[in-house]
Amino acid sequence: MTTTPTPAWNRQRPSGMPSHRYSDAYARVEVPLADVERRWPNRRITTAPLWVPVDLRDGNQALAEPMDPARKRRFFELMVRMGYTEIEVGYPSASQTDYDFVRLIADSDLAPDDVTIVVFTPARRDLIERTVAAIRGIRNEVVIHMYTATAPVWRTTVLEKDRDELRDLILAGGRDVWELAGHLPNVRFEFSPEVFNLTEPDYVIEVCDAITKLWQASPERPVILNLPATVEIATPNVYADQIEFMHTHLAHRDGVILSVHPHNDRGTGIACAELAVLAGAQRVEGCIFGNGERTGNVDIATLALNLHAQGIDPMIDFSDIDDIRRTVEYCNRIDVHPRHPYVGDLVHTAFSGTHQDAIKKGFAEHRARAAAEGRDQREIAWRVPYLPIDPADIGRSYDAVIRVNSQSGKGGIAYLLETEYGIVLPRRLQIDFSRHVQRHTDTTGEEVTADAIWSLFTEVYMSDPQHSSIGLEAVHIDEGNATTEVIVRVDDQVQRSTHAGLGPVEAAVCALAGCGIDLAILSLHQSSLTTGADAEAVTLIEYRDADGPAWVAGRDRSTLAATLQAVARAADRVSAHRRVTAAVL
Repeated sequence: MTTTPTPAWNRQRPSGMPSHRYSDAYARVEVPLADVERRWPNRRITTAPLWVPVDLRDGNQALAEPMDPARKRRFFELMVRMGYTEIEVGYPSASQTDYDFVRLIADSDLAPDDVTIVVFTPARRDLIERTVAAIRGIRNEVVIHMYTATAPVWRTTVLEKDRDELRDLILAGGRDVWELAGHLPNVRFEFSPEVFNLTEPDYVIEVCDAITKLWQASPERPVILNLPATVEIATPNVYADQIEFMHTHLAHRDGVILSVHPHNDRGTGIACAELAVLAGAQRVEGCIFGNGERTGNVDIATLALNLHAQGIDPMIDFSDIDDIRRTVEYCNRIDVHPRHPYVGDLVHTAFSGTHQDAIKKGFAEHRARAAAEGRDQREIAWRVPYLPIDPADIGRSYDAVIRVNSQSGKGGIAYLLETEYGIVLPRRLQIDFSRHVQRHTDTTGEEVTADAIWSLFTEVYMSDPQHSSIGLEAVHIDEGNATTEVIVRVDDQVQRSTHAGLGPVEAAVCALAGCGIDLAILSLHQSSLTTGADAEAVTLIEYRDADGPAWVAGRDRSTLAATLQAVARAADRVSAHRRVTAAVL
């Protein structure tokens, strides 16, 4: 393989790793590259393929502790509830547990009538016989899935057969399947040339065409040809080229359901599956959340929700994804990673300040647009930045969308106070308070909860100087004559004054001025505190002190009392040298 020279701006050095020991895909298998036939790059996915979960067979084989019957049943029932209508349930010739589970389906009503049961077998007569015995009496449609590895290394090293000998072995297995189950009207057939992606294209075509002819593939009784990327070895476009070659060159194509089964050795299983669907695949085998040998099978939950995020019905119900996750984790005894697409605990969570600010503004726009259109927020188009889908679509709340740590900014802090406590912080107060939160998180190095943010807010803006000396009381308000009577207490002195033509706040400021306390109020904002059984009023006041603009807040069941409390607190802070006893009604 020719190495492209490294540009001068790239100062990476050779790693010293023995990469020369490995060959790229093009050196290992012939890859169809006829550009005139490559149509998949111009296609779009417009409908969901048939999803076939293989958690109970392929996924189960990859578990350190395979599922017991109770876990298998619970997992199967979950998949039925979600809407899967074709489920691979086991490898009945491999273990008594798998055999017994298939017999449970045969002897009970565990599987609804519209669910097709898939069972797995190698191309060996005694194992095929055991498999057919397991499905006997099942009323549902059944697929017998036969497999054999076909790639050159597997042929020579594992099976010790040449191309002709292996083809004969596969066809012998196919004849056994046909002999034992071909007469059963509810049974169809599937063949997987395992390690398809490393098998010569002409050989795969030869074997697949022979097996579909043997099994009399037709539109009325289609044969599934499943083409696994058993071990990922190339970029996803190579797999797409291989699938499109099969799609366009198979005989009996109208009697074939073209299926794919990508693994995830390169971390591109999802991309391989999506491109394979563009290339002609109609059916995708995988595991919910991707459990499987090595780095896993393709994650069919992510694939389905990728369609949902593009406006395409995935045909599977993920509206309670946390319940799905709990069940899968219980059955597999494997935790789902917090950053796993869609289902992870942190996938809808923003810690970054810029992300939080954009999400906060996106939510505000979403609410405003719903109100303007007179529609429910769940009905209108979703376009909140950084959130590809509405968390509510999959049963998630918005509680964890924004969480605050040392990387967070004013938007996230304001969002938490608004959603948890109902307080809408003006932008300038957001900026001021974020500095206090930043100092706190820098000191502790920890994430802060909404409750901790509220505690810090009250400490910063609702605490009084150590020796507070100012109290305000509006004892009489005559709205008809537009007069307000105010009592100011400064230290032990009480002064009563009446102010014509002024509201309570202006009257309080004038009364303070009469006591020698000059207070300049720059802005005033009021909201309701939604925590607790009884809502309280909160007044936010921006005032000017010796260092410039500053903020205080007041809180009380009465809006007027909360406002006068905030005014008195501001006055106290500009006169912090005086001894204060606040008496705000």
